[in-house]
Amino acid sequence: MNALITILVVAVCILLTLIVLVQNSKGGGLAANFSASNQIMGVRKTADFLEKATWTLAGSLVFLCILAAFVLPSRSAADPNRSILDQHIENAPDPATMPTFPSSFPVMPNPEDED
Repeated sequence: MNALITILVVAVCILLTLIVLVQNSKGGGLAANFSASNQIMGVRKTADFLEKATWTLAGSLVFLCILAAFVLPSRSAADPNRSILDQHIENAPDPATMPTFPSSFPVMPNPEDED
């Protein structure tokens, strides 16, 4: 199940990237190539299809990400593959049990003051 969701997310991301790159923000892009009015899919229909495909892929990407958050296993405290930083934080000694050291140093006599 994990691999299936991951593959679907990657496929949707690639398709969404390709659809967005085909579009042109000024109304050109793939739709500009169909200038003849006798085409099967005219300029306006191509732009409508690309816009609907973009919104559909974006919605499916959001859905797949939410689905992955619920389905994919989360890292637990017993997971040996958790981050090293988390392990060090949990294994750190309690500051209250640490030995205390003197906070001041003894004053050393200045050799120039002896003259």
